[in-house]
Amino acid sequence: MTVVAAGRVVTTVRGDVPASDIGPCHSHEHLFIKKGQPEQLDPALVLDDYDKTKEEVERFKELGGKTIVDAQPVGSGRDAALLLRLSEETDVHVLSCTGFHKLEFYPSGHWIHDTSEEELRELFKSEIENGLYADGEDAWPRERLNARAGLIKTAADVGGTIGKYFRLFRAAAAASLETGTPIMSHTELGHNALDQIKLYTDLGVPADQLIICHLDRKMENADYLLHVAGTGVYVELDTIGRFKYHTDEEEVQLIRMLIDHGYEDQILLGLDTTRKRMKSYGGEIGLDHLQRSFLPMLRQSGVTEQQMHKMMHTNPAKAFSKRS
Repeated sequence: MTVVAAGRVVTTVRGDVPASDIGPCHSHEHLFIKKGQPEQLDPALVLDDYDKTKEEVERFKELGGKTIVDAQPVGSGRDAALLLRLSEETDVHVLSCTGFHKLEFYPSGHWIHDTSEEELRELFKSEIENGLYADGEDAWPRERLNARAGLIKTAADVGGTIGKYFRLFRAAAAASLETGTPIMSHTELGHNALDQIKLYTDLGVPADQLIICHLDRKMENADYLLHVAGTGVYVELDTIGRFKYHTDEEEVQLIRMLIDHGYEDQILLGLDTTRKRMKSYGGEIGLDHLQRSFLPMLRQSGVTEQQMHKMMHTNPAKAFSKRS
């Protein structure tokens, strides 16, 4: 099996851990999202019951789960205090992210809309180096926690990185280069992924420090997905168990296609959970769906144990570790 370079670490909310110790890993989830602007977009986005989320994470842990990447950034409903408490009480590693979400996650008048590129870069660096903020939804963040960000989240809508998003992406790139922290970037149904990658790599961010999300939303994106994987970035697949988009059987075929084209070292898996998907909140699949249902389907399709180990252990260990 591919070995993670000695000395590489992943920054969790409880501190740095050896990168090789983080698997099995869910590479894109949402464990807590506060009420506010996200609720205005979709009430299913709100995840604010500590006991229910903890029940989901315990289920994940019982099946061998070890690390969860929470993809909600500062000021957009992230509850960093609960992420830290959850990790401490369950002994599951949690990676939290700084950065920014799609602008619709912020109300008009929010600081994200007019903060300079330099100030944003310093904010992102500060959460990586000094600690996450527990606030930031209603005003510039001030309540610091003893837990650091291990990832920079970025996002764009269907318009891509141009216009109002450009300074945000530049700030994220600068913070990544100065701290060695990887970037996870949201695409809208896979749109403009190559544009995001070009912007980042033109600014000096290495392709293997980029994790591109939601590329598996639409099965007709399969050829495009191969082009994205060909750039050397990590392709994060999180439409597993999201049956309004497609079946898990179709997802298996997409993963087999990536493997057949030689990209097994770049695949990351997650569920991109919402209230509608968490069993404890009355949802349909639960945080254990990946281990309980989907990985056995991959195995039955002919995906080897070594290839699944890469997707759940080795690839996340490399993708989420910091460059020195």
